[in-house]
Amino acid sequence: MSVMFRITLPDGSVREVAPGTTPADVALAIGPGLAKAALAARIDGEVRDLSRPFDGDTQLALVTARDEKDALELVRHDLAHVMAEAVQHLFPGTQITFGPATDDGFYYDFAPKERPFTDDDLPAIEEEMRRIIARNEPFVREVWSREQLIDTWTQQGETFKAEWAAELPENEELTIYRQGQWLDMCRGPHMASTGKLDPQAFKLTRVSGAYWRGDQKNAMLSRIYGTGWLNKKQLDQHLFRLEEAAKRDHRKIGAEMDLFHLQSEAQGSVFWHPKGFILWRQLEAYMRRRLDAADYEEVKTPQLMDARQWEQSGHWGKYRENMFVVPDEVPNTEEEGAVLSGEGDLMALKPMNCPAHVLIFKQGIKSYRDLPIRMAEFGCCHRNEPHGALHGIMRVRQFTQDDAHIFVREDQLVDEVRKFCELLDSVYKDLGFDSYAIKLALRPEKRFGSEAMWDWAEQSLRDAVAATGRDTAEYGWEELPGEGAFYAPKLEFHLTDAIGRTWQVGTIQTDTVLPERLDASYVGEDGNRHRPIMLHRAILGTFERFIGILIEHHAGRFPLWLSPVQAVVATIVSDADDYARDVQAKLAKAGLRVETDLRNEKINYKVREHSLAKVPNLLVVGKREAEEGKVALRRLGSQAQEILTLDEAIAMLVAEATPPDLR
Repeated sequence: MSVMFRITLPDGSVREVAPGTTPADVALAIGPGLAKAALAARIDGEVRDLSRPFDGDTQLALVTARDEKDALELVRHDLAHVMAEAVQHLFPGTQITFGPATDDGFYYDFAPKERPFTDDDLPAIEEEMRRIIARNEPFVREVWSREQLIDTWTQQGETFKAEWAAELPENEELTIYRQGQWLDMCRGPHMASTGKLDPQAFKLTRVSGAYWRGDQKNAMLSRIYGTGWLNKKQLDQHLFRLEEAAKRDHRKIGAEMDLFHLQSEAQGSVFWHPKGFILWRQLEAYMRRRLDAADYEEVKTPQLMDARQWEQSGHWGKYRENMFVVPDEVPNTEEEGAVLSGEGDLMALKPMNCPAHVLIFKQGIKSYRDLPIRMAEFGCCHRNEPHGALHGIMRVRQFTQDDAHIFVREDQLVDEVRKFCELLDSVYKDLGFDSYAIKLALRPEKRFGSEAMWDWAEQSLRDAVAATGRDTAEYGWEELPGEGAFYAPKLEFHLTDAIGRTWQVGTIQTDTVLPERLDASYVGEDGNRHRPIMLHRAILGTFERFIGILIEHHAGRFPLWLSPVQAVVATIVSDADDYARDVQAKLAKAGLRVETDLRNEKINYKVREHSLAKVPNLLVVGKREAEEGKVALRRLGSQAQEILTLDEAIAMLVAEATPPDLR
């Protein structure tokens, strides 16, 4: 009698099946509806093909379109293979390289035989993809030897694939996936066939250049990007979001509102214009008030610090390539504990503030009664980001963090993280963000500290979030293996903006490594020295990036308290100029940021121009308003006018312009 495998389903029921049975067989046995809906199988937590036989007793969950994250990854992976086949059919001699799924789609890198691809090629490739989908070719998984892979790629003239195959380990299970006659190296999984794809739910978006294996010394390839979804409705929604995102681009709106500019003379740094710096100052003042109320102490630390300090902290060995060093001829040493020597002082611009805050903590003797110490700094930092990674004010080389480090005893940690979570929640709501997700980034492969330390640090963060009641699906609670910092696990806070995009901004990390490396201590109740736990935390992340997010979230239509210009007094006729100046003066005396527009232009022209500049309130005055002491108030985005006395308008605008923490 043959051995039977026990297959445990999500409801706890168990089915016994013979060897050779597949998840597709189980789905069909349960019902034809499920068999049709199933896209893949989750075997003991791992997503696999429906056609791959069971290899023993297992926990089985069938993946359907309801499991959107898994389903989308399958769809995008399948579409990448379909696109590669379409390209090679239309452009014979084209070589394939890699084609992964991405967060909202997929791409493939190609080595064209004759010329680089262009956006003009995309419609024909899309049509060929639809023909492949219509053929409903099964995705077939096969296990090959490394030699078989190398021989196949060499015979087919796929030199890039042959090179990659030659570097694969001999003893690893190597797989290819075939759809009809076309194949590629792939770990999978895939859906049952190309026909599972919706032919109206994808779009090829653009072509760009990419170097083989990301190295500019290698051959230049053509990368074709696409976006793929479960159905046309999702695709349409995504394309709408892209269109809306283009309208909200912070670089475009920043120019229209005269907030900032960037130029090649200062790559990765921002030139803030007066109006942009008003926005900055309002945000900074708000954050400073919130920190003062939460018993933080603000400090200021040096921009340049001795390289030996960075070596002792561990950043020199882990982070050297991202640091600006003075002088910059310092040899790049990556070995931990490398000795820095030489006659002048080797200095580095700080990429973060934490070591400097430890040095302040170490000044004088600290008692257990002094803790927690909450040390905040709006610290200007520099990181040598690659040129290609720079993006507007979202990704820069010089930035200012709303940084703080909290030194706590072990018994204070959970409550301190809870307080931080509640402060962060309040700040985000004040700034117009009602939705965010919390994720716990766990220990990375390369890290400092013992396993016991990481166990404790990770569990402490879990406990702290649980204490706030936010470890739930409502808050998008998720654990991210391998994504913590090299010295500590961290909680990440991902904002959702007005068009559904997510932005990772806030963070808090539980660190026992840096206090140990920099010899920070306090005197405990027992009279002995103890190491404090150091919480690294930020709410906005960096001012530059957060302001960019604010611009795109609000599409430049900021809450009145943040608006660089809160009102413009515009005249209809020159006879009202003196009255307009008087209105401006009284509004300014009440604390409002207000300008006048006395130009000899038609009022409709002025309305359009100030609407483009996102001025929230336009106070229109003519001869009648001047005689009656009134204003005609026009709100941004509205065609209606509200006739108010000047005192009424001032009272209304002052109330609206009061920051939320002062109301």
